[in-house]
Amino acid sequence: MKPADFRYARPATLDEALTLMAGEGEIAALAGGQSLMPMMNFRIAQPEVLVDLNAVADLAGVTEMDGTVRIGAMTRYSDLARHDVLARLPLVARALPHVAHPSIRNRGTLGGSLALADPAAELPAVALALGAKVHLASTHGTRSVAADDFFQGLYETDRAEDELVTAIDLPAATAQETYGFHEVARRHGDYAMAGVALTRRDDGLRIAFFSVSDRPVRAKAAETVLRDDPTKLDLAIEALDEIDFTGDLNGGPDMKRHLAGVVLRRAWAEVLA
Repeated sequence: MKPADFRYARPATLDEALTLMAGEGEIAALAGGQSLMPMMNFRIAQPEVLVDLNAVADLAGVTEMDGTVRIGAMTRYSDLARHDVLARLPLVARALPHVAHPSIRNRGTLGGSLALADPAAELPAVALALGAKVHLASTHGTRSVAADDFFQGLYETDRAEDELVTAIDLPAATAQETYGFHEVARRHGDYAMAGVALTRRDDGLRIAFFSVSDRPVRAKAAETVLRDDPTKLDLAIEALDEIDFTGDLNGGPDMKRHLAGVVLRRAWAEVLA
C-alpha cells in the first residue's frame, strides 16, 4: 500500500519546525521514519502534513555537563553507537545492538523512539531505568518531563500534539554503578518478547521492563526487595505481580509474566557479576 496524500515540509530551523507543528489539521513529525513510514504506507497513520526534521541540525548531537549526557532527539542510533560518550552510558551501549537491524539503526533516532513509545522498544525502557529527563518544545515554550511521567500508555506519552522532543538527558555512570540488560526474542533484531533494563547506584535501584505491558514499566516492588536484600531474587520475581501484563502476537499475559521473571533473573546476574 501507499500512504494517503499529505503535504510535505522540511524546515531548516527548530523555530520553523515548531511553527509548522502548531498548524491546523493532523500533523506528524518525521525523524528516522523507521516506524512512521510503514504506518503511513499501511494507512494506520494518515497525517495531513508531514514535518521532516532531518534538516534541523540543532536537534542532533551529544553534549556532556556536570555528570549529565544530553543527546539530541535527532541523534541516530548508529551515530550514538560510535560516540565516545557510550563509555559513560554503559547501559545504553549494552542495549543498542539489540535495536532492530543495522539498516534501521542507521536511520532511527533516540527522540523518535521515545516519542513513539512502542512498548516493545529497548530505548524507552533504558531511559526509564536510568531516570532520564525528556525535553520538549513548542511555540509556547519549553519544558522537561521525567521518564517516569512521560510514558502513559500504548503509544501514548505526555507530549502534546504541537510539541517536539528536542533532547534527552541521561545521568553519566559512576564508578559504583552496576547495570543489567536482557531480552528474549525469536531471533536477533526482532521485537523482544520480553526484556528488562536495570541500574543499581548508591541512591537506589531502578528496574524497567519492556514488551510485557502497554508501556515501558518500572517494577517498584521488585526494586524494593532487591534493594533491601540483593539475594532475594525469587521474592523479587514474585513481586512482579504488580505489573499489569498484557499479551501480544508472541503470547498472552501469563507467558509475559513468566518471561519477565526469566529476563530479570538473567539481568540481575549481570549486576551481581
